[in-house]
Amino acid sequence: MFGTGLLKGLGVTLKHALETFEDDRESVPDRYKGSLDLGNNRKVIQQPIDQEGLLTIQYPEEKRLLPERFRYIPMLIWDSEKQEDRCTACGICAKVCPPQCIWIVRDSDENGKPVTRCSEFYIDAAVCMSCSFCVEFCPFDAIKMNHDYELAVYDRYPQLVYDMEELTVPLEYYAALWPTQYEEEQARRKEEEEQKRKQEEEKAARAAAKQAAAAQKAEAGAGAPKRSAAELQALAKERAAQRQAQTQTADGGGDDDAAAAKRARMEELKRRAQERARQRKSGNGSS
Repeated sequence: MFGTGLLKGLGVTLKHALETFEDDRESVPDRYKGSLDLGNNRKVIQQPIDQEGLLTIQYPEEKRLLPERFRYIPMLIWDSEKQEDRCTACGICAKVCPPQCIWIVRDSDENGKPVTRCSEFYIDAAVCMSCSFCVEFCPFDAIKMNHDYELAVYDRYPQLVYDMEELTVPLEYYAALWPTQYEEEQARRKEEEEQKRKQEEEKAARAAAKQAAAAQKAEAGAGAPKRSAAELQALAKERAAQRQAQTQTADGGGDDDAAAAKRARMEELKRRAQERARQRKSGNGSS
């Protein structure tokens, strides 16, 4: 049993060795098909998953083509269309970073007021764990993961602490590394810009309608005749007299019987008052 298994294993090894030897005799071996020739025996090899046979990459002359979702250390995006850095120094990436390897210093204007841009940005590549939390939480798509993994140095400090100049790459570089993700982000950005444009147009239309209504109201007010202070005072007196006349008419328009009874009572009171006056006079004269 033991000898049979050993022979089978050696047979599989011999089979792969012969296939690889035969493949190497061809003008373009299988491992180089579809690869990028950089000259000076330098190639970037795209190795399919279903490829058979032994495959040895002669690094560093030969390198494997990295998948799109490969990530190493972050990089900052320079927007070539707007000619500005996307980073606004909001500090979210530094807050969510688990190993705390990001440092940000916000820039300020001539008056000392903070502005939405970075003056300094540092990443310690020796501490970075390539988790891409900074990429996921960035609200402005200003930081992405780079594919550059050849960062070996002799001194950790300061050579593995990258500043803003070393981290910044143009937008085209990011589009070449992450083509699928870049297209999705561009489609989302266009949709957001379209919605923002529609909102601004609706806001401008409402403001224009409001101004037109105000202008129409002002024109209507300007068309009415203006009165002087004397005319306004006379008009007020006239209206007061009209109200007084209306009040008197309302009082006179009551029940006639009640008005007659009221007048009779007043006459009776006057008569009694006159009698009492005569009585006082006669009383004073008799005494």
